[in-house]
Amino acid sequence: MKYTHLTREERHTISTLKRKGDSPAIIASTLGRSRSTICRELKRNATDLGGYQYLHADRLSQQRSQSASCRASRCSPVSWEFAVEKLTSQQWSPDQISCELKILKLPSISHETIYLRIYANKEVGGDLHIHLRHKIKSYRNRNLAQDNRGRIPNAISIENRPAVVDERSRLGDWEMDTVIGKASGSVLVTMVERMSRYTIIAKVPNKTADAVAMAIMVRLLPHRSKLHTLTFDNGKEFSSHAIIDAILDSSSYFVPLRSGPKAPSRPSR
Repeated sequence: MKYTHLTREERHTISTLKRKGDSPAIIASTLGRSRSTICRELKRNATDLGGYQYLHADRLSQQRSQSASCRASRCSPVSWEFAVEKLTSQQWSPDQISCELKILKLPSISHETIYLRIYANKEVGGDLHIHLRHKIKSYRNRNLAQDNRGRIPNAISIENRPAVVDERSRLGDWEMDTVIGKASGSVLVTMVERMSRYTIIAKVPNKTADAVAMAIMVRLLPHRSKLHTLTFDNGKEFSSHAIIDAILDSSSYFVPLRSGPKAPSRPSR
């Protein structure tokens, strides 16, 4: 069985059963998980006082996930050099590179990490992204200050979205939104799968397009193999939809801008 990370709901169950005095073996049987997974969770995510609280555990898990992003220098230099060479000279896909590293018995790098490192390289002015097989138009013109009156470049209307998305008959069609707190403060990015209503919420430090794009890519990369479409509103924070599509191999669509209500006609005299 393929391993998946524990969800917040599972951590809540662990916390409840542990307070009841159930052993790790019983908790594992209840959740359909291995005993080692439960023991590791209780050990890694306990509070300073030795107890286990699911909110604290979920927060620690998210912090570790963020620190293990593409910006963390955890990849073997030899393996990353191999990845860059194959990407730039032969246009290998990140999936091919990751598999070849395993065959050559070099330190492994997941295809998700390779994608995220390519995006991080793009953020600092690098050009690794131009070697991806899924070419992205207007990469060098992605300057928000040049956008025309807040319009999102290359946005495709939801009217062109496949009809199957409206049927909610398959997994992999996601809706994106943001919840804004204080002005210039942190933002919550919500990602909802249309059929299952499975929801992912990511907190980002600000509402910039780069911050929002990184949050979406990091959270949805594990679902990339079953991902089809992303639907956004017309918020400027979603301006980097092209790079998101290139990394996740998805198709993005935008809700049409709605015109405001007509002004009431002035009665004739």
